[in-house]
Amino acid sequence: MMNRSTDPDDSPSPGQHLASISHDGRFWDVYLEFEEDMRRSDAYRALLAYSPADRAEGEPLRRTIPVIIEDSYEEAVRRARRLEEHQLVAFLRSLLP
Repeated sequence: MMNRSTDPDDSPSPGQHLASISHDGRFWDVYLEFEEDMRRSDAYRALLAYSPADRAEGEPLRRTIPVIIEDSYEEAVRRARRLEEHQLVAFLRSLLP
């Protein structure tokens, strides 16, 4: 797991930034992270990782299971970028206690 750095250019996730959303009084950055699946080299599997803007030290990122599975990297990114804010919030809500 990566720790948040004091450098503002460092990202808390190795993934591609998709959006910033607001939920329950907090702002969240949403990232698309790809997962390697050694059983299927013909598919690109990606999950969503959520990092609160006011993330406390030691607070983990919230990650979904792989929710995007496509034949190409480009198509997976396109599909993720088509997710609307209410859908991103719904995924986040499913991760919170």
